[in-house]
Amino acid sequence: MRFAPRQLGVAITLSLLGFGLPAQLAQGNKDKHDSPVTEMEEQKRAPHALNRLTFGPRPGDIDRVIAMGVDKWIDQQLHPDKIDDQALDARLAAFRTLRMSTREIVENFPPEPVIRAIAEGKQSLPSDPTRRAIYQAQLERYQEKLDRKQATANTESTTTMQPGVMSDDDRARRHEDRISADQTIQELLDVPADQRMRTILKMSPDEERVLSASLKGDKRDQFIADMSPQQRETLMALNNPQQVVVDELVQSKLLRATYSERQLLEVMSDFWFNHFNVFIGKDADRYLLTSYERDVIRPHALGKFEDLLVATAQSPAMMFYLDNWMSVGPNSDVANGIRNHNDWRRRARSAGPVRQAKGKRSGLNENYGRELMELHTLGVNGGYTQRDVTEVARVLSGWTLKKPKEGGGFTFDERMHEPGDKMVLGRRIKPKGEKEGLEVLHILAHQPSTAKFVCTKLAMRFVSDDPPPALVNRMSQTFLKKDGDIREVLKTMLHSPEFWSPNAYRAKVKTPLEFVVSAVRVSGADISDAMPLARQLQNLGMPLYGMQPPTGYSMKADAWVNSSALLGRMNFALALTAGKMKGVQLDSLRVMGGSAAPTDSHQTLVVLENDLLAGDVSKQTHDTIAAQINDPKISPRRLDDPARPPNVGGIAGLLLGSPEFQRR
Repeated sequence: MRFAPRQLGVAITLSLLGFGLPAQLAQGNKDKHDSPVTEMEEQKRAPHALNRLTFGPRPGDIDRVIAMGVDKWIDQQLHPDKIDDQALDARLAAFRTLRMSTREIVENFPPEPVIRAIAEGKQSLPSDPTRRAIYQAQLERYQEKLDRKQATANTESTTTMQPGVMSDDDRARRHEDRISADQTIQELLDVPADQRMRTILKMSPDEERVLSASLKGDKRDQFIADMSPQQRETLMALNNPQQVVVDELVQSKLLRATYSERQLLEVMSDFWFNHFNVFIGKDADRYLLTSYERDVIRPHALGKFEDLLVATAQSPAMMFYLDNWMSVGPNSDVANGIRNHNDWRRRARSAGPVRQAKGKRSGLNENYGRELMELHTLGVNGGYTQRDVTEVARVLSGWTLKKPKEGGGFTFDERMHEPGDKMVLGRRIKPKGEKEGLEVLHILAHQPSTAKFVCTKLAMRFVSDDPPPALVNRMSQTFLKKDGDIREVLKTMLHSPEFWSPNAYRAKVKTPLEFVVSAVRVSGADISDAMPLARQLQNLGMPLYGMQPPTGYSMKADAWVNSSALLGRMNFALALTAGKMKGVQLDSLRVMGGSAAPTDSHQTLVVLENDLLAGDVSKQTHDTIAAQINDPKISPRRLDDPARPPNVGGIAGLLLGSPEFQRR
């Protein structure tokens, strides 16, 4: 089904948003806490559990959960180690960086600090020919960057020509390079992948750069189709090593959310990553996030909160993101050394110019201490003061990293640590080095304010944007009684009448991530390349790992519900079901639950309502889509054109854009 953009925008805005206006869509999220809690209808329990505890049901999931029993299925999800996930492992096997340590990632996909060290003669090129080629390509780029900078400076001082403007000779040379690269690509496509890769590795760095720049779109897909995962990585790394690491991390998150059988674990991993948010765009965190999610978040997602808190506090990704690795106690040996150095500089000025020291670790940094209490534990009204923030920063001074831009890990440096007693939340913390930080984290993890704050966020994710206070109180009591056992807290929530209240059914608006993944899951689509889906999330305002503030993405409807966002979701749904989403293959037979579509479009609509929405479609939604079926403004041909089979994709797309599918 093809849509003219203007027709699509007008039709959807006036028609489909007519039953999905932002205020109306968000209204389904409002729980009535003053109404009596009643029991959810039995037939709704399975779809409700799947919508809340997974990234959405797949074809046949509801029947499987009913056959197993909802309670038994929930218990299975609470113990993910007992669930076989080998099919997902096979999909992730191609992404080697997911199994590398941070140091291995840096060594195989060098960032600029490593390349700079080689350029300055402080480090040697690797001997392995594949890695050596990647390093040489980056050295070439690094030198070009320096040359451009110098040329710009020279140009600005000698001519009025604008910096960065190419001469006619430069344009001609680039045009010739592109023609030559296109010819080389065509020649290489005629040889086996191994021979193709050997030829590329023998090229000069400049030839590799031109070739990589010419490999785009379908041409790139064809070129790498028969290559091994390592060969594909190498080819991409010749152009941008850092992007290989980021792309594999992003793709793995989408593939896990879509295909993992351990769905509750993936939902909780996403929840905790958002709670302990780290922004991938901050320099070294591009390399540190792979280990952060793999070794810190996921293993602790259903364990003890204190263990998770300590793991995040000591993780290189968090320490780099919130700058605690640079925090120096005001009275520490390092601070005294800096002061002595500055005194020496002042005394030496009369003898001539003094080179400025590059020491960044020059003072106490309160960033992490503040976010630790405000966002990770106590909450903004959790009873702490600015003095507590400062004292926690003093406690955690000396918690630092060994060369984070080269993959180094956590270490405690006594020379950076603030000596003496500290007072946190009215408790005296006696001097004991690194253990002071562990003591403070223990205190924070066991505060009633922490229990309430964390449990409120959990209830907000799984129950309601405005969670019932009685439910939060019971979850908090379990949190404190069970030593912060996350699994036990979830059990309290999942056994509560509030979770199973009819008011909770389809009451939460999906975030863009939940919407995109649930659409792929329910349609039974197969992902061969997840990056187009990642770009869709960016268009919808939720780039993966891309939230810059430490608050993480909002879980509440008002952050995501507006006409522009809903139009973007509808456009995605229509592109997906029309087979226009690159990297995602959709079988209309799978969309129809494995059976052929009826010959009548209106009957097809009824079948799809059952398959995609468990039959839970309002009369308003059904009538609106039924009217669209006959509306020529939606498509160059009517959806019920008797001369052709029913347009399954078009009808499915309209259903995925409906208010019912927008909510979970």
